[in-house]
Amino acid sequence: MAESTIDIKKLKSKVHAAPLHSRRADGLIYAFLFSGAIVMIIPLIWMFESSLKTPGQFLTTQLSLAMPANPQWENYFKRVWQMEPALQRGILNSIIISVSTIVVGTFVSSLAAFSYSKLRFPGKAKLFLAELATMMIPFSVIMIPQFIIYARIGWVNTWLPLIIPGMLGNVGMIFFLRQYMSGIPTSVIESARIDGAGYFRIFLQIMLPNAKPAIAAQGILWFMAAWNDYFAPSIYLHDDALLTVQVMISRLNAMYAINTDYPLLLTASVISLLPIIIVFIIFQRQIIASVALSGLK
Repeated sequence: MAESTIDIKKLKSKVHAAPLHSRRADGLIYAFLFSGAIVMIIPLIWMFESSLKTPGQFLTTQLSLAMPANPQWENYFKRVWQMEPALQRGILNSIIISVSTIVVGTFVSSLAAFSYSKLRFPGKAKLFLAELATMMIPFSVIMIPQFIIYARIGWVNTWLPLIIPGMLGNVGMIFFLRQYMSGIPTSVIESARIDGAGYFRIFLQIMLPNAKPAIAAQGILWFMAAWNDYFAPSIYLHDDALLTVQVMISRLNAMYAINTDYPLLLTASVISLLPIIIVFIIFQRQIIASVALSGLK
C-alpha cells in the first residue's frame, strides 16, 4: 500500500509539474516575441512622428518617440503630393506592376503546381527538381546576363522585365502549392475523370477552390515582396514616369536631402508602407496560415 501510495503521489506531482513548466516556457516565448515586436516597431513609430516635424525641429530635437508640439499634417495632405517626381505616379506604377504580375503569375503557378502534384508525364520529377535548383541561384549572378538579353530585345526602360517573368510563375509558390495539392485525395480527380471532366475543368472546379487558402497566403506574400522590390526596378527603369514607388523615394532622397527636408522624405516612406500594412491587417490570418499549411497533408 505504501509503495502504491508513493507511486500515486509521484504521478500527481508529475501531472501538476508539467503544466507549470509549459506555462513558464510559454511565458518566456511570449516575452521574447513581445520584446522583438517592440524593437521592430520603434523605428516605425519614430519615422511617423518625425514625419510630422518641420525640418528645423527634425535637426534640433533629440531622438524621441513623442509627438511634436505642432504636428505638420500638411506634410501628408499637401506637401508630399507636390514633390517632383510625383509620388502618386510611383504608387500607381507599383500597383499596376504588382497586381498584373501576381494575378497572372498566381494562376500560372497554381496550374503548374497542379500538374506536378496530380498529372503524370515523362520527366516530371527531373523538371521539378530543375525548377527548384533555380531558387539556389542569387539574382546578382544572373543580373548582368539578364540585363544584356533584355537590352537586346528592347525591354530596358519598360515594365516588361518586371512583369513578364513574374507572369510565367513563381518557383517558391509552385513548390508550396504542389505540396499542398498533393494532400488533396487523388480519388476525387479520378471520380471527376470518370464523369467526363477534363484536367483543366478539374483544376478550375476542384483544385482551385480547395487550394484557395494556400493560394491566398502565397499571393499576399508575393504582393508584399513585389511592392517592396527596389533592386530590379532600379536597374531597368530610368524615366521618372515609369519608376515604382520604392525607386522614386530613393530619387526623392537624393533631391530633397540636399535641402535637409527629411520630414518630407519620411512622409513619403510612411505613405509607401500603408498598402503593405493594410494588406497585412486584412489578410494576417492567411499570412500566418501559410506557415501551418506547408505541413498539411
